[in-house]
Amino acid sequence: MAADPKPMRLWDRDKGKAVEEWMPDHQTTYETRPRRSISQRLRAHPLFDKLYALTQDTRLSARKIAPFVREYQIDMSEFEPREYRSFADFFVREFRPGVRRYPTDPGELGAPAEARYLGWERFDASQRFPVKGQSLAVRDILGSQERAAPFVGGPVILARLAPVDYHHVHYPDDGRTLEHLRLGRSLWTVTWPAVQAEEDIYVRNERQVNILDTAHFGRLGFVEFGAMTVGRIVQRHPLDKPFERGAQKSVFKFGGSAVAIFGEPGAWRPSDDILKHTPEGMETIVRLGEPVAHVFKGQR
Repeated sequence: MAADPKPMRLWDRDKGKAVEEWMPDHQTTYETRPRRSISQRLRAHPLFDKLYALTQDTRLSARKIAPFVREYQIDMSEFEPREYRSFADFFVREFRPGVRRYPTDPGELGAPAEARYLGWERFDASQRFPVKGQSLAVRDILGSQERAAPFVGGPVILARLAPVDYHHVHYPDDGRTLEHLRLGRSLWTVTWPAVQAEEDIYVRNERQVNILDTAHFGRLGFVEFGAMTVGRIVQRHPLDKPFERGAQKSVFKFGGSAVAIFGEPGAWRPSDDILKHTPEGMETIVRLGEPVAHVFKGQR
């Protein structure tokens, strides 16, 4: 069956209005029936990711940077000034110090990524993630029933990074890593229409599962997903060392990707605007460090 590309309708928190967005990777990324495309099947293979990454890491690819910046109106004054040797090098550009800030209120969970967010206040063992009746249960994403058990009945946040975004992930609170493991293999697109159509995208995809013990939000199931053309999730912070709120955790090497955060029941809830727009199937654009969740008042 032919591809069915569609633009994404999003809620832009800063602009206070709905916007439509096409990602700059490839039109078939927006297929609502992704696996029925031969091209998607080929690009989902890890070998494709490696070959594609090589082409984007050449000096010749640097010619794409200026047109990309103009087309997507990227404010380069927000990023550290330097010369990029390739498009892949540009892709992992870093913000200038102080351009993004994390909340000073310990009861506010700052966005771990500059991304498009969905959120659910509670899910039960019978529910499926990210949409009831679709996709995967948390035990499938985290890799076992035992690992998922503390999060059943708790809140969930899902952040999807677009290729135009800053692709570094930061810790949302102070704490330490209790467990880390790598799961999955394929690299399917993680756009909202694709996830609705294909129920096991998130469990097929390459992902790194982290169980974090945080100072103000309890235990978190923190999962970094690779996606189409993102097979390399590089951990920047030593996993055996304590971490601080806002510190850089990891970086996604080229393409789109996603982060999921699972919380313990009653510990916190996603922000009101994210909860409002999620049932509408509309992601909320949130900047790095802006609040995406709050502890319950009784927990402060």
